[in-house]
Amino acid sequence: MRGTEFLPVSREEMIERGWYYYDFLVVTADAYIDHPSFGTTLIARALEADGYRVAILAQPEWKDCEAFRAMGKPRYGVMIGGGNLDSMVAHYTVAKRRRTKDLYSPGGRLGYRPDRPTIVYANRAREAFPDTPIVIGGLEASLRRFAHYDYWDDKVRRSILFDAPADLLVYGMGESATREIARRLSRKVKPCDITDVPGTAYIADDDSGCRFHRTDCPSYEAVCESKEDYARATMIQYDEHDPIRGKAILQPCEGKLLVVNPPARPLTREALDKLYDLPYVREVHPMYEEDVPAIEEVRFSITHNRGCFGACNFCALAFHQGRMVTSRSIESVVREAEILAADPQFKGYIHDVGGPSANFRHTSCAQQKRCGMCKGKKCLAPEPCKNLDADHSEYTRLLREVAKVPGVKKVFVRSGIRYDYMLQDKNKEFFSQLVNHHISGQLKVAPEHCVTSVLDYMGKPHFDVFEKFWAQYKKLNEKGGKEQYLVPYLMSSHPGCTLNDAVTLAEFLKNNARQPEQVQDFYPTPGTISTCMYYTGIDPRDMSEVYVARDPHDKALQRALLQWGRPEKRPLVLEALQKAGRTDLIGYGKHCLIRPPAGWKPPEEKKEEKKPAPRRDDRRRDEGRGRDDRRAKSESRGKKGDSGHKPPMSAKKKAAFAKKRAGKK
Repeated sequence: MRGTEFLPVSREEMIERGWYYYDFLVVTADAYIDHPSFGTTLIARALEADGYRVAILAQPEWKDCEAFRAMGKPRYGVMIGGGNLDSMVAHYTVAKRRRTKDLYSPGGRLGYRPDRPTIVYANRAREAFPDTPIVIGGLEASLRRFAHYDYWDDKVRRSILFDAPADLLVYGMGESATREIARRLSRKVKPCDITDVPGTAYIADDDSGCRFHRTDCPSYEAVCESKEDYARATMIQYDEHDPIRGKAILQPCEGKLLVVNPPARPLTREALDKLYDLPYVREVHPMYEEDVPAIEEVRFSITHNRGCFGACNFCALAFHQGRMVTSRSIESVVREAEILAADPQFKGYIHDVGGPSANFRHTSCAQQKRCGMCKGKKCLAPEPCKNLDADHSEYTRLLREVAKVPGVKKVFVRSGIRYDYMLQDKNKEFFSQLVNHHISGQLKVAPEHCVTSVLDYMGKPHFDVFEKFWAQYKKLNEKGGKEQYLVPYLMSSHPGCTLNDAVTLAEFLKNNARQPEQVQDFYPTPGTISTCMYYTGIDPRDMSEVYVARDPHDKALQRALLQWGRPEKRPLVLEALQKAGRTDLIGYGKHCLIRPPAGWKPPEEKKEEKKPAPRRDDRRRDEGRGRDDRRAKSESRGKKGDSGHKPPMSAKKKAAFAKKRAGKK
C-alpha cells in the first residue's frame, strides 16, 4: 500500500502528529525523498515499523548546530548517513574539478551539503547533544570504516570513526544492525557496551569487548608508512568480509583499537519483502520548491535484489552490500508494480526491475549458503566457477508477472546485466525474452576493456566472452527483426592499463565502427582493490607490481584514445600515438584512427650510416680476406661427412670439365 504521510521534518509537523517528544533523529546529506531507493528512508521507515518515533533532518545547515536542536533532543539517539552517493564523488570529477550539479539536492544545485558530511554532521550533533548516542552509517561511513587511501587528499586517512565523534558505525546494508542498536538504546544500554552486533564497528582501548573470532590488521601507522602493509591490510579486509566465515578485524590507531565486527547476514527474502512493503510516499517532500532530479530515475523503477557476486575490483559494491545475493519474492515485486501502475503520473512503462546486477536472483552456488564465499576466488572471473548456478528461470518469470499487471505496457531492464553469467545458463529463454521484450532501444553492458591483462586486474571476464555475447545478441535481434543497439561501458587508465593497451582498445573500437560518447576514467574511490593498486602500485592479491597511470596528462591521453573521433581530442590522440610508437595509425588508411594534421610528417626511420669508400690498400686487404674466406668455405664443403653439401668431383668429371674450358678458349 502506498503511504500518504511523510516522516516529520520540523517541530510543527511533529505537533501535527501529536508528538511532544521523539526517539531518533535521522540525518541525511540528501534531500528527503520518501522512496525505498534511498538508504536513509529505508532505515527511518524500518525504525518506524518497530514502533519508534522518527524525525528526518535532511541537508541541515552545518555551520553551527542550531538546525540539529530545532526539533529538540531525541530520546535515544542520532542516526547519520552521508547520502546515497559518496559526497566526494558527488562533488568532484575524477580530475578533481568541482561538478556543476548535485542530483540529490533541490534543483540539482550544489551547496546544500558539505564535503564529507558524515564527519561534519557528527561533529554538529555532538555539539548539540553531548550525551546522546550517535551512530553513523551509509555508503560514506561503510567504505571508510578502516584506514583508507583518500584520492582527494592523496594520503591515507584514519577510519572515519576517529574523525566523526560517533559511538558506533554501521556498515553495509544496515537495517538489522540499526534495529538491534535501537532496541538496546531504548533499553538504556550504554553505547560502549554494544560491542557484539554484526555489521558494526567501534573504537576501544583493547579487545576485551570483542565477542567474535578475530584477526589482526596492520595498524594505521603501518599502512601510512608501508605500501606493502597497506596492500596486505586490504586483502585481510576483503577476505574477512563474509557474514558466515568472516572474523572481526582489529586495527590499532594512535593508541586506540578499531574493532570491526564481521558483516551482518543479509536480510532473508521475507524480511526484504516486509521492508519494501512499508508505507513509502514515493515522492519528494513538499517542503522543497524545486524538484530533486534523483527521483526521476527511480520513480517508476523497482529494486528486486541486493548484493553482487560479480565483485569487480574497481567496484565498491562487494565491500558495501557484500557478495551474497538475496532477493525479494515475485509477489512483493508485483505488489510494488501495482502501486506504480496506480500513480496518476504513470504512463505504462516500468523503467527497470533490477539492482546492483539485474539478473542476479540467488546466491552463486548452494555451497555459499553453508560455507560463505570462497576466499581468494571469484565466481565469474577470469572463468566461471564450475559450481556456479546460472539459472534465470525465476527472474524470467518475475518479468513476465510484472508485465501482466493491469496498466503496465512495458517492463524494461536498465540495470547492469552480467552477460558472462547469462551465457552460463544453458536455457536461453531469458536471453531471448530480454531481447524481445525488455530493451528500450539499447542495452548497456560493461566489458570495460579488451586486453586480457587489463581485464585480469579489473577482475572481469576475458574479452572473448563479450564477443560471444555480442554475436548472440546480434543473432537474436536479427531473428526478431529488431534494431537494438549494444552500448559497452569502457574504462580508461585502470591500474595495469598502459598507453599501448589503450591503443589496442581504440583499434578494436575503430575496426568495429564504435565511437563511445562516454568513457569512465578510473576513479579511485575508498574501499576497492583497484584503489589499493592505484595507491600502492601493488596487486594485493599476489603482491606483484602493477603499472599505474597517475599523472593527469597520462590519464587524459588514454581517455582521448577511446574517443579518437572527437575533434577536440585530436591533439591528445596524435600525441598518444606518437608516444606509443603507433604512427602507423595516423594517416588515410582504413585502419588509421586519425588523419594527419597539415604539415605533419611521420618520424623518419633510422637509416644505416654510409661508410666512406675504402682506400686502395684497404680494398686489397679486404679482397684478400674475402678470398681466404671463400677458400675456407670451399674446403669445408669438400670435407667428407658434411651433410647437405656436394661431394668432391671425381677424376672423370674433372677431365670433362677441363676439356669444356679448353673448347671455350
